Amino acid sequence: MKISMRKPVIPVGPVHPLQEEMEYFQLTIDGEIVTDIDVNIAYNHRGIEEISETLQFDQVPFLVSRICGICSASHPLAYVQAVEEIANITPPERALYVRTIINELERIHSHILWAGLAGHFIGYETVFMWAWKYREPVLDLLEEITGNRNNYGNVKIGGCREDIKPDIIPKLLKELDLLEKKMDMLTKAVLDDPILHARLKGVGILTKEDAIKYAVAGPTARASGVPIDVRRDDPYAMYGALDWNVITQEEGDVFAKTVVRLLETLEAIKIIRQALKKMPDGPVMTEVKDIPPGEGCGHVEAPRGETFHYVRSDGGNRPVRHKARAPSYVNVPSFKASCIGEEVSDAMITLAAVDPCYSCTERMAVLDSQTNALICGFEELLRLSREKTERIRKGI
Repeated sequence: MKISMRKPVIPVGPVHPLQEEMEYFQLTIDGEIVTDIDVNIAYNHRGIEEISETLQFDQVPFLVSRICGICSASHPLAYVQAVEEIANITPPERALYVRTIINELERIHSHILWAGLAGHFIGYETVFMWAWKYREPVLDLLEEITGNRNNYGNVKIGGCREDIKPDIIPKLLKELDLLEKKMDMLTKAVLDDPILHARLKGVGILTKEDAIKYAVAGPTARASGVPIDVRRDDPYAMYGALDWNVITQEEGDVFAKTVVRLLETLEAIKIIRQALKKMPDGPVMTEVKDIPPGEGCGHVEAPRGETFHYVRSDGGNRPVRHKARAPSYVNVPSFKASCIGEEVSDAMITLAAVDPCYSCTERMAVLDSQTNALICGFEELLRLSREKTERIRKGI
């Protein structure tokens, strides 16, 4: 009798209760220990970059806000800043403050959402319910400013579509006061809870060396002691005129990532208060007639880390090339460093700890695994997809 010596593989996904989107992990295990991990992404390919090149410059922000609902301020802002670099456009100062406020409100709601989901993943439903309750007023404020709870559609080339009306500023400040008290309470509850310490400390450690090696971004990097933040390192909007701190932790484990996000919500509240106080009167838009030939880059510190957009123009009314790179694209591969050696029971919370957005990592190409030569391009993939759809339709 021949006995196979292959190590068992645990499939996680493409659909799994602890993953909000479609992705597929293969965990190779030895007993209860993960010895290898393979990641498959791009199950939901929407062709954002290809579609962008068919739209006019001013239409693209509405498209890229759909890359990720939780980063629907970050992606449009990065794109708009790239186009403004091409055209040498400087938006009005008030518009820059409005952009700062909206992006920090988004950071708060993203971090609170993650904290709630993290509580849910480990069975701490109280944290889940607290977080969802505290997040609602933030979404209400975003809706009051922009008209939408998500996919705000407010940023545009040359400024903002909607101003922050003076009559809602008192409400903003009042809600921020209430939110600060709630988040302070939630942060202290997490920091003082011995059960959370036992469950999350020492789990899924990403060392500083590995964080640099994998070029991770955002809270994933800062929780490993890498003090990078685009808002400080290459200031945009009005971050350079405000007083705030880059939050870091040294441990690199799931607990450190939790602490970084909770403390960043308190920093975001501080930033918004200052922006509301310093924001000058004036317009929030400047006239933009056309976009000259050229290329530009825009990057923004999204809730998960640096979001990067590259745009090239030939002088027409739409981009001839648009490339987007979201932070999850660099954070996801770090699982190779943080999951291997962990117990199977800790693998999923370790995967969730980087707050991965798999729709942000959509890439589609068919390559020869030996030579990396392109086998199928966009048109061929489109043809194959249509043929398969037709076969399914005929079989119904």
